Amino acid sequence: MLSFENNALVVYVTVGDPDISITRDVIIAAIDAGANIIELGVPFSDPLADGPVIQRASERALKGGTTLRQVIDLGSEIRRQRPNAGLIIFSYLNPILSMGIDRFCTALSAAGIDGALVTDLTLEEADDYLWKMRQHGLATIFLAAPTSTDTRLKAIAKNSSGFIYAVSRLGVTGARKEMSGDAKDLVRRLRKHTKLPIAVGFGISTADQFAGASKFADGVVVGSAIVETIERNPGREPLAVANFIRGLKRQPSAIQSSAKA
Repeated sequence: MLSFENNALVVYVTVGDPDISITRDVIIAAIDAGANIIELGVPFSDPLADGPVIQRASERALKGGTTLRQVIDLGSEIRRQRPNAGLIIFSYLNPILSMGIDRFCTALSAAGIDGALVTDLTLEEADDYLWKMRQHGLATIFLAAPTSTDTRLKAIAKNSSGFIYAVSRLGVTGARKEMSGDAKDLVRRLRKHTKLPIAVGFGISTADQFAGASKFADGVVVGSAIVETIERNPGREPLAVANFIRGLKRQPSAIQSSAKA
């Protein structure tokens, strides 16, 4: 269920890092701590759009043998345990083509997963994918970049469902100390073409950034900071992620007051 009421928090995890069982526990903990939508990241051997944190996570997950089928199965399990959470597959195109688009769509629908975001699928190559996803009632989420022309943004809006992922800055994924001013302008430009919710991501890792992005976007995506929290807390991954999310969703002023107390 892709709900964007009251500034949704969209959380990305690389499934299988460090293993499937821990990923399941991390996702449950994240949802219970306040995550509204989970991006189930499919590990990939050549993640060109990802920074070093997610690249390392993909390497660990692949070394453990994580497959797209396992990611979907985990999504089905999460759906049973947390029926109101939003769940989307976040993948590069190749694993989906290897499974077959028909089988992929059928599997997502059967698992109760809401849709997918395919990072390297261009609109020009998406006709078959879009048709089959729509046949199964699945959301098709596309990335919009600050460099996209208005014509391109209009096309992205036309072909998207569920929500649109607005990339806050150029470059690869990874936490940043400051959020680019391009994000607010990109959301403003997208609003001219769509009434869909718009989530801002890439580089958001602090309560200040979360609060700032929530002022102009319908949702905020946090990925690398979550994956790095998992990496840095072996043996206590679910608790560490839950604590991070609770801190992220608190008002910055409250965090500062707590620090001074």
